[in-house]
Amino acid sequence: MRILMIDIDTLRPDHMGCYGYGRSTTPCMDEVCREGLRFDRYYCSDAPCLPSRAALVTGMFGIHNGAVGHGGTAADRYLTGEKRDFRDVADTDNLHNVFRRAGLYTASVSTFAERHSSYWFQAGFNECINVGGCGGESGEKVLPAALDWIKRNQSRDDWFLHVHFWDPHTPYRAPKSFGEPFRDVPLDTWLNQDILNSHSRLSSPHGMNEIGMYTDQISPEIWRMPGSFTDMEGLKRLMDGYDTGIRYADHLVGQILTLLKQQGVYDDTAVIITSDHGENMGELGIYSEHGTADEPTCRIPMIVKWPGLPGGRTDAGFHYNLDLAPTMADMLGVAPSPRWDGLSWADTLTDGADTGREFLVLSQMAHVCQRSVRWKQYLYVRTYHDGFRLFDREMLFDVESDPHETKDLKHERPEVCHLCAHMLLDWFDDMMLSSPSAVDPMQTVLREGGPYHTRGWLVPYIRRLKATGRAEAALRLAEKYGVREED
Repeated sequence: MRILMIDIDTLRPDHMGCYGYGRSTTPCMDEVCREGLRFDRYYCSDAPCLPSRAALVTGMFGIHNGAVGHGGTAADRYLTGEKRDFRDVADTDNLHNVFRRAGLYTASVSTFAERHSSYWFQAGFNECINVGGCGGESGEKVLPAALDWIKRNQSRDDWFLHVHFWDPHTPYRAPKSFGEPFRDVPLDTWLNQDILNSHSRLSSPHGMNEIGMYTDQISPEIWRMPGSFTDMEGLKRLMDGYDTGIRYADHLVGQILTLLKQQGVYDDTAVIITSDHGENMGELGIYSEHGTADEPTCRIPMIVKWPGLPGGRTDAGFHYNLDLAPTMADMLGVAPSPRWDGLSWADTLTDGADTGREFLVLSQMAHVCQRSVRWKQYLYVRTYHDGFRLFDREMLFDVESDPHETKDLKHERPEVCHLCAHMLLDWFDDMMLSSPSAVDPMQTVLREGGPYHTRGWLVPYIRRLKATGRAEAALRLAEKYGVREED
């Protein structure tokens, strides 16, 4: 059994052709989709990068594994403590060891572990290849290592290979030699100048006034993305940069698939294509950032081509990324771990059965502190720290008819808010009753100064708001956080 897992950072499914995007961003991955199963409601339980992969690898929600942030105590998994054996069950009962226990030789080409000092990610791999860019590298550095590994292991028929590309992640880094594939291609967007005008007045780190989070200064070397923009032309430059990153990653994936075909093993190789999280591209006034617990940040692609199973299928059930571990355990005949929160969707893959959940709870604690409920057509968002974006405590969106979250329905549908808030409370109680810690890791984040990407930035950002013609937003932010003029 050969299994190839393609892990493309910051990939929104609705920017892929096979998910209906109008631009030709993913022709190679679209081919895999036609041969496999596409999940339409697949989400990371915890965003962004580090928390998402912690959930994926452990098979556990962040509230259970402890790794929910990008810095401070909550950027590390919980220690097993006195019950730790000679080997830590946190590392033996993980996703990568499912493949290892099934008798596969396991390898990864990724810089994630070094970027986030999250070396638990490497547990279960026989071989880890780190090209040394800490996540700042272009895929042109990753591809040769992946192709070389496949060539060196051509005689093997029992491997799992994880290949990780960062190219859609900011800064948009596709090499200049790749050109500008969307220069003459119109935008496929819901945004217009009136919406941009309203966004220009917002308090919004990573908004259109400061693409660099709290600054509009972007290195001239990063020529594919502006530091700020005011009009549709500027938006096109930004969107072209993101879509080019996706198209470049797809181009690299195509070369891997071509090599497998040349070796005569493609048809017998399982291919999994997914991401750690998506990206807000205008939703809630945020651009080029995965900073919320909402639809554009937490919805991810999941495409699976499995030898012997029919292609061209779709599934509309609710699933988490942490469901992959029990699914692969079922598919490979490996005993599941009692530690896992995930539920297997193996029956969906093999028989088309409905294995989806009734609702999902989505969390984000690196840029904001939010927990959200995804139920039926709704997304209910509850905010505990707004990341200086002045969000209301509650927001409600019908993301089936309003996927870009333009109309808050909380006043029109209070009964839905009440129901979703009850779901969230029940979920929280169940999670804490089964948690290894008596403390919610979100409370740890708040106690240590708030989301990592906000720490130390409140006063400087208020000053920037004033200096860039957003005095009203500055006043509201100062009042909310109790900042005095002299501060």
